[in-house]
Amino acid sequence: MTKQLKLFEASTPYRVEQPKKLMPKEALLKWKSRIFNYQQRILKTEPPKQTSLFDAPKSHCDSDTINPFELKLHSSQFYRMQEHGDRICIYFIIDNTLPLLLYVGETMQTAKDRWTGVHDCRDYISNYIELHRKYDLDVKVCSAFWYDTPANRTARLKLERELILRWQSPFNKENWSKYGKPFGKI
Repeated sequence: MTKQLKLFEASTPYRVEQPKKLMPKEALLKWKSRIFNYQQRILKTEPPKQTSLFDAPKSHCDSDTINPFELKLHSSQFYRMQEHGDRICIYFIIDNTLPLLLYVGETMQTAKDRWTGVHDCRDYISNYIELHRKYDLDVKVCSAFWYDTPANRTARLKLERELILRWQSPFNKENWSKYGKPFGKI
């Protein structure tokens, strides 16, 4: 004896996709301007100097002294490049048109291994570039690496977080409350 399925109880393999709402051009420009203005203030702020003989000297791993915009730039698809080997690093994703620091990350793996799986930032970058092309806006997404990073992962994660908070990189989740998540999944 076969049981008849009820119309509203049957599961369906079909899923209705909701169209993704695109950020209007004016909103994109305003979003970028807000980030640019903040990051420019950080660039103009001098790092604190040692004020007495008893203060601990600044570390070369101090987030106040690392300027991602002064590092050598590479392709935004750095994970396909061979030159980075197995070196640990802090890496930065930058739109060099203004410039804007979009993302800060750390890795103890090669950049290639770190980004071969699912990495949301790769989607954010792709969506960011696509929206710029839709509005015929200049976009020059690239990457930069800071290799003089602590070998200790806890220290490296601490430095990464300090850099994320200092620069307010919008693709990092720590800053979504400030800038939203316009290039991520809905």
